[in-house]
Amino acid sequence: MKAVVQEEVTGCGIAACAAIADISYVKAKNIANNLGIYTDDPSLWSNSTSILKLLTQLGSQVGKHEIQFSDWGSLPDCALLAIKWHLKDGKPFWHWVVFVRDGTKSYILDSNKFLKTNVRTDFGRIKPKWYIEVGSSI
Repeated sequence: MKAVVQEEVTGCGIAACAAIADISYVKAKNIANNLGIYTDDPSLWSNSTSILKLLTQLGSQVGKHEIQFSDWGSLPDCALLAIKWHLKDGKPFWHWVVFVRDGTKSYILDSNKFLKTNVRTDFGRIKPKWYIEVGSSI
């Protein structure tokens, strides 16, 4: 799986979906827009419903609920992770990333365009709040 860099400040969810579906950010954004999902909608980064809808439209099977993160070893082979979780005016916000386990290799696809590399293995610095399983085993 390859990282997709977000093209808008609030486009991390769309970029995560694009990476999972192996399509470009622009294509994922166009499909999202056709579903009524827009990057300027605050629910995109404070609610998982829109991202799950987009992933389903892109052909991915997704878990039905958020699972509290406990440790890296307990994650499925592919998962959407909510990191940088915080409250703003009483409303939760987070940054979407994709966890991938490929054989013995695990990594995070982080769409943030300001990173030196969008493929991360610095697990000690990443603090997930929860995750949603993605994949064929659901």
